[in-house]
Amino acid sequence: MDLGLTGRRALVTAASKGLGRACAETLIAEGARVFIASRDPEAAADAIGAAGWSARDVSKPDDPQALVDEAIDRLGGLDVLIVNAGGPPFGTFQDLPLEAWEDAFQLTLMSAVRLVHAALPHLKRSEQGRIVFITSISVRQPIGSLALSNSLRGGVTGLAKTLALELAGDGITVNCVAPDGILTDRVRHLTGDSAEGVKVLADRKPMRRLGTPEEFAAACVFLCSRQAAYITGQTVGVDGGTLLGVH
Repeated sequence: MDLGLTGRRALVTAASKGLGRACAETLIAEGARVFIASRDPEAAADAIGAAGWSARDVSKPDDPQALVDEAIDRLGGLDVLIVNAGGPPFGTFQDLPLEAWEDAFQLTLMSAVRLVHAALPHLKRSEQGRIVFITSISVRQPIGSLALSNSLRGGVTGLAKTLALELAGDGITVNCVAPDGILTDRVRHLTGDSAEGVKVLADRKPMRRLGTPEEFAAACVFLCSRQAAYITGQTVGVDGGTLLGVH
């Protein structure tokens, strides 16, 4: 299937590894021109066939605008924005200091706000404007010891639905992709980086396995496609059947 992404200009943040990298690689495989960002200069320099890269920290107030400016300079415009910022630290509400909430607010929610604010004028010039937020299954079912993620990713989902309503008339779609049980470095950390820990987690899933970043990226990139033009304001779960609620 031709997804209509050949020559499309995309910015993917937190794309040096994990879900962001998989999304960037899949877009590139579909013929898109992709600009990537990462907080790690060495990791960002591994440009995975990208049209350009920048070592930026989207939790810093000035970096999202600077990043979008760099992407526009390299790509000449923007059709796709994939917003990813990695997860905030683990911890229960009772364990977390108040300053952790401010840091997570800047990383998870305000980075999304600032990136969209900077990118929106350019996306409005595209005839195939797409915004995809990478969130988490926690927006539908809170996860233990992830008080920051449970709280702030819900805010990102609210932002996405608000934008979907406001931007529908501009032909820009806005969606979220919510992973669970995808084998990334964050999941390995959660399981103590042990094969047994990964197996225990996998055995709890309906499919008795964890998903791959590439499987997640396939859903994300479809939402960027020409065929997804009438899908907006949605949260698409890529979770192997973990959540089956009728709602």
